[in-house]
Amino acid sequence: MSTPELRGTSLLRYLWRQLTSMRNALILLLLLGIASIPGSIFPQRTASPLKVREYFENNPDVANWMDRLYLFDVYGSPWFSAIYILLFISLIGCVLPRTWHYSKEILAKPVIPPSNLSSAEYYQDYEGTLETAENWLKEHKFRITKTSDFISAEKGYLRETGNLLFHISLIVVLVGIASSSVFGMRGEAIINVGERFINTPTSYDNLATGRLFQLRNLPPFAIQATNFLAKYDPETRAPVDYTLNVKVFNTVDSKPVNRVVKVNEPLTFGSTRVYLQANGYSPLVTVKDKNGVVKFEGAVPFLPQDSNLSSIGAIKVPDMNPQIGFVASFLPTAARDEIRGGYSSYPELLDPQLLFSVWQGDLKMDQGVPQSVYRIDTSNMERIGLKSLRIGQSYQFGEVGSITFNGVIPWVNLQIVKDPGKQYALIGSILAIAGLMVSLFIRSRRIWLRREGNRIVVAGLALNRLPGLEEEIAELVKEGKERK
Repeated sequence: MSTPELRGTSLLRYLWRQLTSMRNALILLLLLGIASIPGSIFPQRTASPLKVREYFENNPDVANWMDRLYLFDVYGSPWFSAIYILLFISLIGCVLPRTWHYSKEILAKPVIPPSNLSSAEYYQDYEGTLETAENWLKEHKFRITKTSDFISAEKGYLRETGNLLFHISLIVVLVGIASSSVFGMRGEAIINVGERFINTPTSYDNLATGRLFQLRNLPPFAIQATNFLAKYDPETRAPVDYTLNVKVFNTVDSKPVNRVVKVNEPLTFGSTRVYLQANGYSPLVTVKDKNGVVKFEGAVPFLPQDSNLSSIGAIKVPDMNPQIGFVASFLPTAARDEIRGGYSSYPELLDPQLLFSVWQGDLKMDQGVPQSVYRIDTSNMERIGLKSLRIGQSYQFGEVGSITFNGVIPWVNLQIVKDPGKQYALIGSILAIAGLMVSLFIRSRRIWLRREGNRIVVAGLALNRLPGLEEEIAELVKEGKERK
């Protein structure tokens, strides 16, 4: 016998039943968890753009294929969004009908006793009266229905409320996450101590916005980093505390306000928060040509490579002829061994040293192709020098020019986040836990009593198989025997 072909509304009804079934909802929830795994394994553009950039530099071929699969942007990918939307629809389809039916059941009276109480799991009989049993049930907060011949009692009917609250809270969490994805923004900016960050799109090193986020809605503020202090454990070299002192300007003409930013203590501008995410060092250098004319002067942020802040960077001087580039490493506390060569033994500036090789040729900065600020493509360049400098030292590279290592200033990486759905997700999570606790620990049970001659037949049903009903029936029977 062949299965009838589904068409039109029949097909839609079938697909809706499949989507809103509890089994498929659990499958979608499992798929969502599995789909989140790559977001924990690989760096994400919204959270660690520097690490993503480094991954592309170290593994360009593999990174390009991974990028096509949205592995660096998992939570904004089409396949993750598809699972997310299907789970959202499935939860709504599961919860709404159950909520409607439960709203009618909770107002209904307890069901009448079955015809054969002796077949119940908990069954006893005793000589007594229904009135005594009624009083005991009311004292123990049972909801009852009473006639002259029987009593139906129910307790723990709010257990289903906890179950529904849990599922509705999951929907609230999904709405919160979705609203943050659509209406939120996340950006990062590296600023040197002493510099000012103005909250405009051009000031960000990396900026990711939701589909409906308007750049004009960026709150007007500016932050000037005045001082940064990092404390480390002398023995383990682990960070103990990071403190960033800033001046905050809420408008262009406003007076600055001194504020302190720590790792878990962000600045707040409405629904926008500014977090202290990372730190490093920027060597101060001056590059001159052979005539002594300054071609570059300033602080260059270097990218940390380990916990001791051994850093790499690039100094590009396109205004010299030929163009000059420095492939460099910076060591806050310089040390050396036979295996590693030069390395940093401590993250603080105890013995700073700048190591670099000098390259001349075409920096390829005029080709319109994006470049890493931390690396130089030396494939078509010639190395003309190799040197290490301490603060105050200079190096003359051939007949081309010179470089002076003037000092070091720290930089900080600020993460600016607008997360409008965060509160909804938090409230939903709290309510989900509360609903789960209610559904797990409230004992749902029914007790029926029927008069049969001069005896009272008692039977009970534990709807969620939790213990305690047998003891309650025994107590009820004892009370009925004593007060018959």
